[in-house]
Amino acid sequence: MSGPVVVLQDLWMSFPGKGDGEPIHVLERVNLDVHEGEFVCIVGPSGCGKSTLLNIVAGFIPHSRGQVLVEGQAVHGPDPRRIFVFQENGIFPWLTVRDNICFGLRRDDPRREEIFRHYVGMVGLKGFENAYPRELSGGMRQRVEIARALAANPEIIYMDEPFGALDFLTRLKMRTDLIRIWQEERKTILFVTHDIEEAVQLADRVIVMSQRPATVQEVVRVALPRPRDLDAPEYLALRDRIFTSMGVSAKVGSAEHSSPSGSA
Repeated sequence: MSGPVVVLQDLWMSFPGKGDGEPIHVLERVNLDVHEGEFVCIVGPSGCGKSTLLNIVAGFIPHSRGQVLVEGQAVHGPDPRRIFVFQENGIFPWLTVRDNICFGLRRDDPRREEIFRHYVGMVGLKGFENAYPRELSGGMRQRVEIARALAANPEIIYMDEPFGALDFLTRLKMRTDLIRIWQEERKTILFVTHDIEEAVQLADRVIVMSQRPATVQEVVRVALPRPRDLDAPEYLALRDRIFTSMGVSAKVGSAEHSSPSGSA
């Protein structure tokens, strides 16, 4: 694996308080690197600043202090070479599957149709090329967004809880599909999730954030072969280690994350 393409050095983030109130300190002393082609997940307590961190790296929010480098350059705003995949409603409802996937491609690109066919097939949406988002399930809409991101050939993909609004069984299927796609494309992915089991299933490394103001509490390397056996002792041990790092009982956390009726 080559050198890091994303580097955060002593990153701090605060938001102004209401009126004359004290500032709200969200992130402090965050140091992190992501290597080319790596799949990195960020987990942490609810409200700790995971999404804020991702938005800073993507250039949507300016940080208060420290340094954010992507491919050796300071981040001052969004960059079309890096795509952000949102939790939901990221695709255009007035465009078909075809037009959504092709949105980032030049109309005069001679490979436009070839690229579209490749990615609509990769995400399993052949036969739905002319459908509108309202005619698709939630999982299918997320597949469209992933295909659109990949079709633009970004160097890095940022994903903010992209499966969080899906039901339990659809999330499981989408995780499997995402890993298959990532293994084919080998894009660098920085992925925020509240779901620890999801992180261990997907990631090369899991970044565990502390309570707010959040810092990197632990970095857990997941050196397990893919596809991962979710009942394997090694998988369960890593999952439980992260639960413990977050101060959650592994038994309680496992029950919450494995219930089909639980909140996404």
